[in-house]
Amino acid sequence: MSMERWKPSSGMIPWRPFRELEALERRFDDIFGRQQWPSSWRRTPMLEQGWMPAIEVFDKDDKFIVKAEVPGIKSEDIDISVVGDTLTIKGEKKADTEIKEEDYYSCERSYGSFYRSITLPSTVDANKIEANYEDGVLEIDIAKAPEVKPKKVTVSAKKKERASK
Repeated sequence: MSMERWKPSSGMIPWRPFRELEALERRFDDIFGRQQWPSSWRRTPMLEQGWMPAIEVFDKDDKFIVKAEVPGIKSEDIDISVVGDTLTIKGEKKADTEIKEEDYYSCERSYGSFYRSITLPSTVDANKIEANYEDGVLEIDIAKAPEVKPKKVTVSAKKKERASK
């Protein structure tokens, strides 16, 4: 019986322990409200960092607006889902053409898949979500659930009658 060296297929995602450590650190920061580890520990090699789109979240009157920078990604390569109060954005930035390593002079662009999950501040209506993609910016409008929309309450004042002397 001969042994053959295992070669992972291109469909498998490599294990990136530093990414998992950073996710754990972010959870500690969220729970305790401050950094738990010295910033020098947060430096990771570029190969381990991968890439993630920058995200902004706005809270408007009746909806949340999430904007994500995803330049160079086709809209069909983006997957958006909402479960409970968690929004998940997945996608993949593919290289235009395959170039051999010896042909590179310099490469600073990042390629590969990404995954972002954002916990929204309150419950949302999963049936009322719209996503638009323009000029490398993905904008997602998520309606708040009816029970969490702010309701204006009017205060009425009663006048007391004064007793006469």
